[in-house]
Amino acid sequence: MTLCCFRCPEVALEVLDFLLEICFVMETMLKSHRDEQHPHQAEDFHRKLEQNSKLSGIKKDIEKLYEAVPQLVNVFKIKEKIGEGTFSSVYLATAQLQTGLEEKMALKHLIPTSHPLRIAAELQCLTVAGGQDNVMGVKYCFRKNDHVVIVMPYLEHESFLDILNSLSFEEVREYMFNLFKALRRIHHFGIVHRDVKPSNFLYNRQLKKYALVDFGLAQGTPDTKIELLKTAHSEDQQEDSVHHSVQRSVFGERNFNVYSSTYQENSSTKVKLIKQARVIDVSSRKLVTKKKIIFTKTVSNGAARKAAGPLNLPCDCYATDRVCSVCLSRPQQVAPRAGTPGFRAPEVLTKCPTQTTAIDMWSAGIIFLSLLSGRYPFFKASDDLTALAQIMTVRGSRETIQAARTFGKSVVCTQVVPTQNLRTLCEKLRGTNSGCRRSQGEVPKGSENDSALPFAADKPCAPEALGKQIQQQKSFQEDDGALEIKATDMKGWDQVPDEAYDLLDKLLDLNPATRVTAKEALLHPFFKDIRL
Repeated sequence: MTLCCFRCPEVALEVLDFLLEICFVMETMLKSHRDEQHPHQAEDFHRKLEQNSKLSGIKKDIEKLYEAVPQLVNVFKIKEKIGEGTFSSVYLATAQLQTGLEEKMALKHLIPTSHPLRIAAELQCLTVAGGQDNVMGVKYCFRKNDHVVIVMPYLEHESFLDILNSLSFEEVREYMFNLFKALRRIHHFGIVHRDVKPSNFLYNRQLKKYALVDFGLAQGTPDTKIELLKTAHSEDQQEDSVHHSVQRSVFGERNFNVYSSTYQENSSTKVKLIKQARVIDVSSRKLVTKKKIIFTKTVSNGAARKAAGPLNLPCDCYATDRVCSVCLSRPQQVAPRAGTPGFRAPEVLTKCPTQTTAIDMWSAGIIFLSLLSGRYPFFKASDDLTALAQIMTVRGSRETIQAARTFGKSVVCTQVVPTQNLRTLCEKLRGTNSGCRRSQGEVPKGSENDSALPFAADKPCAPEALGKQIQQQKSFQEDDGALEIKATDMKGWDQVPDEAYDLLDKLLDLNPATRVTAKEALLHPFFKDIRL
């Protein structure tokens, strides 16, 4: 390249900029060529770059935690961040004991915006109910200004998804037994966990140790023995309205209930939730079916309410696809709805104001359903009414409508959906049905983000196609079975007793008043030879 001298500095600068731009383009082209020639090396490079960036961010977070709570410096050596949720971050740390040994601890740093009463209530749950029967306890608590760190024993655990399809039937039985022990413990103290899910029930497969964690959303029953939960109840409802769309992740377990925005367009059933008090003759009204599947009369605010008519006017939108001004003018119903999508009970989805420990038992039933079927997450939906429609595909529309009436709700469904046989459903999904086999070694279809419900994601759910989809739900396409495994490799899945599905049926009882309790579940014949 020839170097020139320019008398005019402006011209020299322009030429220099031009040369630099050419060099940048050439460098980009060479890098692109290298990436094409060595794609694996390029992927490794980018992966290492992301890891280094992540590690750098975690290192900064640890430094900030030490600055925020300086008491930790002389007691703990924080190793890494192992979890991050909406309201807290969890770190793995080691503590130097007087014996000279090191002990692993989990440090839960609550975000400064957490309400002090909620923090105190969580601590009281851990100190009163924790430390036994598979409920996580607390060792220490540190506070500096508005920063609070709860120190708990660290339980090394496996990811639920990683071990789901390798668990033997006996391991599943032990898992559920220990989960019910933990729920019996907290329910005895009048604690409703409200966020029971696999990532909040830690499981060490090798040591056969279990721990129910994260009482950040816990609520008290009317007779709760946790005094602070009585006071925190009103705060819960305010937090629910603020954080209702945020998903929580605890102890590093990634949240698998992440949905695409288009999923709500493809639910199998059109559902509408209405107030039970409005009983109007709908025989003359026409049900309008559109591509938009879910409709709800609940609105968050706004201008529409101000322009709405008097409250004593009759509703004019019952069982239609619109919301009238009368319904818009009604005050929004406030009810706890915390929890993770896919695990919420029907009474939570329908905003029933009275919620009991039965909501935890429903969530335990969903976990059991995933374990028996080998599918996780089993349900996934972008909103509560879509979630209710998915529950209908398993438990039946008539049964859901009838159960809703028991807690003062009315559900309108455009299609009659029959109840599924739970054994048939789980066996076909897991592939242990004799008429539903594959060649040995073939992996079942579906990834961690696949729902167990085989709805077409690229087609609208028109009424004429709905019947076919429901039929597919019943058959689950027999060519989409599971592994053909020798009897010696079945790990007990070819001999699942009827008691397992009887217990599952009782856990997934749509009526919370008759749903099985944790104490009753432990006495169920399914656990007849396991000692309490």
